This record gives sequence, C-alpha cells and structure tokens, in this order.
Amino acid sequence: MVSFCSECLITLKETLVAETQPKADTNSGSGQPRGAIDRYFEITERGSTIGREVRGGIVTFVTMAYIVVLNPIILTTTTDVAGNQLDFGQVGAVTALTAGVMTILFGIVSRLPFAFAAGLGINAFLAFTVVGQVTWPEAMALVVINGVLIVILAATGLRRMIFDAVPMELKLAITVGIGLFIAFIGFVNSGFVTASQSPPVGLGVFGSVATIPTVIFVITLILTGVLVARKVRGGLLIGLVAGTVLSVIAEAIWHLGSKQDNPGGWGLTVPALEGNPLSVPDLSLVGAVSFDFGKVGLISVIMLVFSLLFMNFFDAMGTFTGLSREAELADDKGNFPRLKSALVVEGVGAVAGGLTSSSSNTVFIESGSGIGEGARTGFANLVTGALFLLAMFLTPVAKIVPTEVAAAALVIVGAMMMTQIKGIDLGRFDVALPVFLTVTVMPFTYSIANGIGAGFIAWVLVRACSGKAREIHWLLWVVSAGFLIYFARGPIEVLLGA
Repeated sequence: MVSFCSECLITLKETLVAETQPKADTNSGSGQPRGAIDRYFEITERGSTIGREVRGGIVTFVTMAYIVVLNPIILTTTTDVAGNQLDFGQVGAVTALTAGVMTILFGIVSRLPFAFAAGLGINAFLAFTVVGQVTWPEAMALVVINGVLIVILAATGLRRMIFDAVPMELKLAITVGIGLFIAFIGFVNSGFVTASQSPPVGLGVFGSVATIPTVIFVITLILTGVLVARKVRGGLLIGLVAGTVLSVIAEAIWHLGSKQDNPGGWGLTVPALEGNPLSVPDLSLVGAVSFDFGKVGLISVIMLVFSLLFMNFFDAMGTFTGLSREAELADDKGNFPRLKSALVVEGVGAVAGGLTSSSSNTVFIESGSGIGEGARTGFANLVTGALFLLAMFLTPVAKIVPTEVAAAALVIVGAMMMTQIKGIDLGRFDVALPVFLTVTVMPFTYSIANGIGAGFIAWVLVRACSGKAREIHWLLWVVSAGFLIYFARGPIEVLLGA
C-alpha cells in the first residue's frame, strides 16, 4: 500500500512538471505509462494527463452539482398515495452519497469519464406518476427491481446485443440529439428560453433578456466559448469559475435572492455563502424500501416497472453513445472499451438509487463538460465522486454555483456534440427522417428515451415500407414494438384495468 501511494505521488509530480512544458501531440496515445495509476486508467495511452483528468473531474462536478439541489426539489414536491412526503435535507444527502459512490465505482470498474447521479427523467416520473399509486418506499422498491432487470440484461449480453443492433446513423443521431437536448436544458435553466402560452416558448421575459442571472449566463457563455475556441487549457473550468465569481458579486450588490421570492432572481441556487458551510448529512432514507405491493394490482406494478426499465435502459444507452463519441473512445460501430462492465454498473446504479431513496442513478450527460475539458479516463471520476461525497458535508458551498452559470457549460458541450452530424448521410430520406425525429423529439419532449423511440420506430417502418425489411436487425423490430407499448402505456393500462 505504501509503495502504491509513493508511486502515485511520483506520478503526480511528473505529470505536473510535464503540464508546464511543451508537448508533442497527446492525442496519439503514444508514450510510456508513468506508474500504476497511469497504467491502470490508461491515461497516457488515451492521450491524457493526470492534470487534465483532475480538471475534467472538477468541471464535471461543477456542472452536475445542481442535482444535489434539484433532485430533492423534484422528489419532495409531491406526496405519495398515503400522504407522506420526503424530507428535503435527507434527499439531498442521499443524492450526493449515491452519486459519489456510483461515480467512483464506475470510474474504477469501467475506467471511463462518465459520472453518475439521479436521472432527471426517472425522478420526475416517480414524483408525478408512480407515487400516485404507491408509497415512496414501494416506489423505490420498483426502482430496485428495474435495476436488477437491467443488470441481468447486461450480464447476459442482451443489452450489448441491442446496443450493437442500432445502426451507426441512429447512434450518431442520438449523439446529436443529446447535444441539442442538453443545450436546450441549459437555455431553459438559464432563463434565456422561457415557457409561454403562444408561442409555447420564447426569449427571456417578454422577448428580451431582462434579468441579471440571464445576463450572467450570456456573459459566461460568450467567455467560455471564446476560451474553448482559442483552445485555452482549462477553458470550461475558467469560464465556470469566472461566471460564479461574477454571480457572487452581483448577488452581493443587488441581493436578488431566489426566483421564488423575486421573479428576477436566481434559479435553483443563490450564489451566496450564508451561515455554517459545514453540515452533518442525514442518511435516514438509506434502506427505506418496501416490496409490499398488496394494495396495487399486478398489472399496475408490471406497467410501472416496464416504464422505468425503458426510460432507464434507453436514456443510458443514448448517453453512453453520445459521451463515448465525444471522448473519442468509440470505434466505427459506436462501441467503446469495457462496454459490458459499463452497462452492468449502470444497472447497479439503479439498484443503489432505489436502496438509498435518491431515485435511479445513471450516467449523466453533463459528463460531457469534463470530457470537453480533456477527461478521457475513469480517473476523472475519482475526482468528481470525491467532490460529491464532500458535498454531503459542504452542501452550502456546493450550492454557490448558480444554475445559470452551469447552464453555459451545457450549451457549449451541446454545440460540441452537435458536430457529430457531419458523419450522417442526410441525402437519403429513409435515413434523414429517423435521424430528424431522433434529434428533435429529445428536446421537444424533454426526454432522451422518447427521441430514441421515435427514431427506432421511424427507421423500422420507413425502411420496411421501402423494400429494405431484410436489412433491419430483428432486435430493432423487438425494441420498436416495445417502444410502441411504451408510448401507448396509458391507454393500455386503461384497457387492462390497471
């Protein structure tokens, strides 16, 4: 153990020295590993350095930190069928705990720079649909069952088979769609795009950028974009830090407060440090699950699990596809290193999220911000995961980065991912239509799974009706049929009397 730690220190020293000296092309993957950590995570082999991985891990955490606040907001908004409501502080603590543990576990096992946290689509589904039929402990038990099924699918190789059956055009479309999706999330979270009745969305407040937080988003976006365009090392991180400092100054001058109290205020977090920066996490929700579904019908349980499974399965598949291509780790078929272990651990994340009542934990698309900073290995996950665990005790500090600043990083990363469209031949309409639906349905319905489903169904139907049925993998037929059930699950439940 002492020898290993000594080797770590030597590796870190050598890397920091190397970071200050001119280097040859680091993307070649050439060079000899510098110690055990470098060798295990394949840092040099992937053209990275420990310095880049650390920066990437920090940027990923900063971009994702909002989930420690947003997940409790979503899960504590509604009461369950028995009238019980989750505690905000408890949910925040288990959110940070599970994200930290799963991010580190994924980094060690799969050695990929993809961080984990509570999936936004699934937590909203739990809060606004599932707990209308079951209690919170029962809802989290359904999440555990969903996770176990995903692990089985991954371990048996079926999940990999489905992954391989997806045509490259759709895999690229998924990447592009996710890019547009996270950019849209950034625009909405910043207040740059707002909801209205006619048209359904608009610019800011009555068609103009009228709030200081949104102005800071624009400044952060432009600054970060210029830094990235000029290939400044640490451009994303510099932009995020600069935006946060500017936000703290603005809050100190104008005392904007929260948007709930002031329409021109900040979104989820106010950039001000008040009171004691330390807090003891309350982990009472760990293990608070119940498999007693006696009060709900079997059909209802099956449909709920089916919906969770489809959302979890294809959200993760799409995110894996997009991130692996963004990190330049995917091959010509879209596969990436240790795919099977990655899919298994992702299923474990769902189980862990259910057992801790933090909702299903899955790979987070915001990991793209760390990848954009240069992260290429699971070492970045050790940094991100450690910061999440620290966030359990430093929740006030973690909340100092406003959503508006983090949103700028999402837009930048979305733009990076959109460049993958150059690899798609849009000259054929049997390709163009499924690709178009995949890319547009994701942001328009606020769901990665919906976009994938629309693309799959369109691909199968258009090509089959164009005389190319033999070219369609049989698994695509099965998955598309599953998506049809998924999209029509509401009427199906009514017909079955669920």
